[in-house]
Amino acid sequence: MFKNERYVTCGVAARIPLVTQLMMWAMIDDLKTVEVDSFQVFFLSPANGKQKITQAQEVPEFRRELSVDCEEPVAEKVYVIDSIEYSTMLLAEEY
Repeated sequence: MFKNERYVTCGVAARIPLVTQLMMWAMIDDLKTVEVDSFQVFFLSPANGKQKITQAQEVPEFRRELSVDCEEPVAEKVYVIDSIEYSTMLLAEEY
């Protein structure tokens, strides 16, 4: 899963820094010890000058957090959906 062509929407490209986008893709790629759900949810929030990234999925239930140095921390909810043919990263409001 998530081993296909990857796309981001215009909203993600405009509001999420590229380094943060790459971190979210890397967090998905790093899921080796749990079964990967085709619907990943990321909660982005500023935290003490860093970007806090919380990744979650429902089936099986999984959640983890990461804080990284970032010049432009943002507060957004992002979905990443694997449709078998391609994977799309989009803002929750674009769903």
